[in-house]
Amino acid sequence: MPVTPAATAAEHHARPLADQLTDEVPGLLRYARTLVRDAAAAEDLVQDTVVRALERADGFRGDSSLRTWLHRILHNLAVDAARARRETVVDPGTAYADGVELLWQDPAYSVDAAEVVERAEQRELLEDALLRLPALYRSTVVLHDGCGLTVGEIADLDAIGVPAAKARLRRGRMMLVSELSGARRRPASPDVPLRCWDARSLVSDYLDDDLAPRERGLLERHLAACPTCPPLYAGLVGVRDALGARRDDDAAVPVPLRERLAAITSAARPSDVAGEA
Repeated sequence: MPVTPAATAAEHHARPLADQLTDEVPGLLRYARTLVRDAAAAEDLVQDTVVRALERADGFRGDSSLRTWLHRILHNLAVDAARARRETVVDPGTAYADGVELLWQDPAYSVDAAEVVERAEQRELLEDALLRLPALYRSTVVLHDGCGLTVGEIADLDAIGVPAAKARLRRGRMMLVSELSGARRRPASPDVPLRCWDARSLVSDYLDDDLAPRERGLLERHLAACPTCPPLYAGLVGVRDALGARRDDDAAVPVPLRERLAAITSAARPSDVAGEA
C-alpha cells in the first residue's frame, strides 16, 4: 500500500522524529555510498543528515514521505560538500548514456545473461560497475532498485517530472547491464513483432509492471521470438534483483556509526517536536 502524505503526517504525530530517523539509516547509508566512494565519508554524510533533519524538524510538513525528505537532505549535503572541494557529485553523463543507448538500439547487440547475473551477485563486481555509471543514473538505479524508492519519490527528490525519472531509470539499468557484460552480437531475426529498440525501450517499464496490455502483449511476443533481446531482459531482471537483495545485506549499520547516531537521537528525544515538523 503506497505511503500518502496524510499517512506520513499521521506517523510523524504518533512517533518521535528521532525514532523514525533510526529506521531510515540503512537506506540513507546505501544512498550515501553511491555518492561518495569513501566508507567513512558516507557514514559522516548520514550522521550530518540526521543532525540536519533534527535541526530542521519544523520544516517537515508531510508533503512528501519522510524517506524522500531525508534523501533530499543527504543529497544536498553531498552536493554542498563536493562544491566546497570543487568536485562534481551529479554528472549528467549525457555522452556516455547516449552511447549506451545507441548500443542497445543495435538489433544485433546482446549479452550473456548468466554472466551478467553472476557478476551482479558478486558485491565487489556490482559496486565496481555501479561506480562506472554517471552519478545521476547510478543514484536513480540505486534509489529505485536498491533502496526501494518509487519513481514518483525519485522525481520529487530530484525536482523533475516522472517521465524524466523513468528515462533515467531505464538508461541507468541498461548502462549497468552493459558494464557487467561481455558484449555479444548475434544475427537478429526480422520475423518478430516490434523492432528490437522499441522492445528494449519498454522492458524497464515492463519490469515495473507499468505497461498497457497491448504494449505488454507485443513485448512478450517479441521476447518469445527474438534471439538477442531475451538475454538483455534477463540481465536487467538479474541485476535489479541483485540490487534489491543488497537491502538485507546492507541492513547492518556499522557499530561506530550506530552508536554515534544513538547518542544524537537520544539527546533529541526530550525536546523532539510533538507535531508535524
